[in-house]
Amino acid sequence: MTETKPAFAGPVRPRDSTPDSPTQVGDLARDMRDYIARLGAPWIEGELTEWNVRAVGTFATLRDLSGDAAIRLVVWSSIRARIPADLKTGDRVIVCAKPEYRVQRGELSFVVSSIRHVGLGDLLERLEVLRRQLRSEGLLDPSRKRALPFLPQRIGLITGKGTDAEKDVLRNAQLRWPQVEFRVEHAAVQGEQAVPQLLAALHRLDADPAVDVIIFARGGGDFQDLLTFSDEKLVRAVAAAGTPVVSAIGHENDRPLLDDVADLRASTPTDAAKRVVPDVLEQLAQVREARARIIGRVATRIQHDLTSLEHLRSRPVMRDPHRMLQERQLQVEQLRSRATATASLRIEREHTAMARLHATLRALSPQHTLERGYAIVQRAGDGIVRSPVEAPVGTELVVLLADGTIGARSSGALPE
Repeated sequence: MTETKPAFAGPVRPRDSTPDSPTQVGDLARDMRDYIARLGAPWIEGELTEWNVRAVGTFATLRDLSGDAAIRLVVWSSIRARIPADLKTGDRVIVCAKPEYRVQRGELSFVVSSIRHVGLGDLLERLEVLRRQLRSEGLLDPSRKRALPFLPQRIGLITGKGTDAEKDVLRNAQLRWPQVEFRVEHAAVQGEQAVPQLLAALHRLDADPAVDVIIFARGGGDFQDLLTFSDEKLVRAVAAAGTPVVSAIGHENDRPLLDDVADLRASTPTDAAKRVVPDVLEQLAQVREARARIIGRVATRIQHDLTSLEHLRSRPVMRDPHRMLQERQLQVEQLRSRATATASLRIEREHTAMARLHATLRALSPQHTLERGYAIVQRAGDGIVRSPVEAPVGTELVVLLADGTIGARSSGALPE
């Protein structure tokens, strides 16, 4: 009879394990921890492709300068004061880090004790050169950015197939405006085929006259993953597009060049949906509020006009319009009477004065003197005779009487 060997007969070292005598998870984990601990705290050179500062510490990714290898770094807050304060994604650094394997969670991390700058990373340096070139050409100028349509009838969406970014944009946009339409173009968002596929999707959507705005959506990623959206061909194509473009890469710490060239930068795909599509409930609320304000203002204006009309109607002239006419008629009659009396008095005075002047004139008139029997003697063709010596014997005379003129001849002076 064959004796059955128990599945576990005591601790088995990982290197001594067999299918019949497997080692335990804890034994393997502790062996890994002890082995990793013997590596010490080596100095490691690489490029920071992620740098997330938290309250308890900073969590970063250090990528190999010439390959795809990367390690996770942990910088506890207790040593933050001893490292450069200006560290950021893209920096090339030398790190002193001790690898630690956590048995309970099965995680490997490198706890940093020191970091030194080596120089600007090659990737970041190239991006900065391209950024300066684009800025000199005016492609980053805020004045060239176009305003998005208030309510796009159709939205073009460029994103990875089946990604959370695609779901976030579609779901949030349709929640805000259920009738909104999308034309989705799927493309790789990282890797060698990403740029050609993104360019092709952009050209198809830009050529569609029904598309009012285009969204690039990606659910974040580290610095290396986002390099696709800083490709010069892609950013220049976005700048040349005839349709407004929204960049929704979803990464706060790093800004791909697409964020700077696009007409609008959204912090996340969800934020892009909220900024491109208006909320139907908010719009309805605004319409109701505007309608209530209009009704209120019209009612206030009507009430104000009614009050003004009441004030006008309450005035005496409006209560009894004839009263003012009667008062004015009485005033006119009084003025006319005064004017008639004044004119009559003035005429009478002038008549009296004229009579006096007429009497005075008549009393002084030579004709009046002639009418009393006097006559005026003149030499024929000469002046008035005032003395007998002026009319010697034989002088032809003209005698002017009250009713006519007679001729005479002087016989000289008569004796007295």
